[in-house]
Amino acid sequence: MVKKVLIVKQAYTEKVITKLEMHDAQSVEDMLNTASNLHKNGCLPAYQRLEILQKLANLVIKEREDFARLIANEGGKPLKDARIEVTRAIDGINIAIAGIRHIKGEQIPMDLTQAGVQRLAFTIMEPIGVVVAVSAFNHPLNLIIHQVVPAIATGCPVIVKPAATTPLCALRFAQLAIKAGLPEGYLQVALTDRENSEKLVIDSRVAFFSFIGSAQVGWMLKSRLAPGVRCALEHGGVAPLIFDEYSDMDGFIAGVVKASFYHAGQVCVSVQRVFAPKDKAKEIAQKIADVASQLVVGDAIDETTDVGPLILPKEVDRVEAWVNQAIAEGATLITGGKRINSVSYEPTVLLNPSDYSKVSNQEIFGPVVCIYSYFDISEAIEAANSLEVSFQASIFSDNITTAMNNAKALSASAVMINDYTTFRVDWMPFSGRKHSGYGIGGINHTMHDMLEHKMIVIKH
Repeated sequence: MVKKVLIVKQAYTEKVITKLEMHDAQSVEDMLNTASNLHKNGCLPAYQRLEILQKLANLVIKEREDFARLIANEGGKPLKDARIEVTRAIDGINIAIAGIRHIKGEQIPMDLTQAGVQRLAFTIMEPIGVVVAVSAFNHPLNLIIHQVVPAIATGCPVIVKPAATTPLCALRFAQLAIKAGLPEGYLQVALTDRENSEKLVIDSRVAFFSFIGSAQVGWMLKSRLAPGVRCALEHGGVAPLIFDEYSDMDGFIAGVVKASFYHAGQVCVSVQRVFAPKDKAKEIAQKIADVASQLVVGDAIDETTDVGPLILPKEVDRVEAWVNQAIAEGATLITGGKRINSVSYEPTVLLNPSDYSKVSNQEIFGPVVCIYSYFDISEAIEAANSLEVSFQASIFSDNITTAMNNAKALSASAVMINDYTTFRVDWMPFSGRKHSGYGIGGINHTMHDMLEHKMIVIKH
C-alpha cells in the first residue's frame, strides 16, 4: 500500500517546503508498542533526565535563529515574534529541569490512631505511563515544549502529533532530543491522518492525553478515551477586555493592537471583545484603528512584517464571511474588512456588532477586534460572561476597587488587571473554563499531572 504524503507549504507564498511520508495504522501500532514497552521496563533515572534536558536546552539555543525561521516559514508567525517563541521554549525546558528537582513524595503520619501504630508510610512519585499529545499550529515549537518536555522530565514515553500544517519544528526538536541523549522511542513524532490519530489517542495503552486545538475535536476525543486515562484539553476563547477609566490611553491602545493582531489573531487568548463606556467607545475604536491600519501585513519571514498570513486560505474565506455578516447585521466597519490575498486579511476593527453575529459569540482566530459600548460596567460584565467559552479576561481601571470587584465578577480562569488577555509566563497555570478546556496547563502543572502517587506502608 502506498503511504499518504504530507505536503508542508510556506505559509505566505504557499510554495512547497517539503513532502513527508505519513504514518499508517501499522506505524501507529508500532509506536504504541514501543512506548508501552519502554514504560514497562522502567523510567530513566532523574540524573539522566536532567542531563538530557540540559543538553537539549543548549542545542535549541544553538539553533534558535533556525527555529525562528522555521516557525515563520511553516506557521506564518512574524519573525520578530517567532524569536520570542524560541526564547520561551528554551525557558520552558529550564523550567522542567528545575521541576525535576522537586519530584518527591512525603511521609504519611500513621500513629494518629491506634490502628496505625507500628507502621511507617510514605509516598513515591511514578511516571503515569504513555503520553499522547496532539498539538496546534499557532506555536509550533513552544506548544511542543509544553506537551513533550514535561513527559521527558517525568520519565514518560511520549508520542506527539503536531499540526499537519506545522510539523517541522516538532520533527527537528525530536532529532535534537535524540542528539541530547534521549533513548530512541521515548519521543516519537506521529504524522497521521484523522483516522489514525483517533486510533492513537483512544488506545488503552495511553495513560495521559494532552490536546491543544478546537473544542469540537477535543471534547469528542475526550469522550472516546479509554477508562482511567487522564487528560488536559486546551481550546479557545472569545477573550473579553473591559475598559473603565485608565490614564495611559496611548499605552492602552498600543497594547490592545498587539494583543488583538499578534500572529494575525490566531491565539486562543487573543483580545476579541473590547467593552468601553458609551461616551468613549467610538473614540477608542478609532484610536485602535489608526494604529492597526499602519501595521505591515506580509510574509512572516520578512523582518518588517507585523501581521503574517492566516494558516490556510480557507481561514481567510471564513474571516471574510464573518466580517461581512457582522456588517450586514449592523456593525460599523472602522478599518480593514478586506482580504489582501489568498492567505492574508486586513487588520479589522468593528464597532458594536450584534450580539448574534459570529464575531461576537465565536472565536474568530483572525485579525479582527470588536469594540462594544456600555452604559454601566455591569452590562459589560454580563456580556463578557455570556458565552460558553471562558479563558482569560482583562479589565483596565485606575480604580483598584473597581478593578478588583469586577475581576471577581468575571467568569474566567485568569483575569489580568491593567494588562491584556494575551499575557502569559510559562510557569503559571493556564486553563480554560466551561467549553474552553479541561485540566490545567503550564509546565510544572503538567509535570504534576503526568505523575502518580504510590503509597508504601511498612509494618515493623
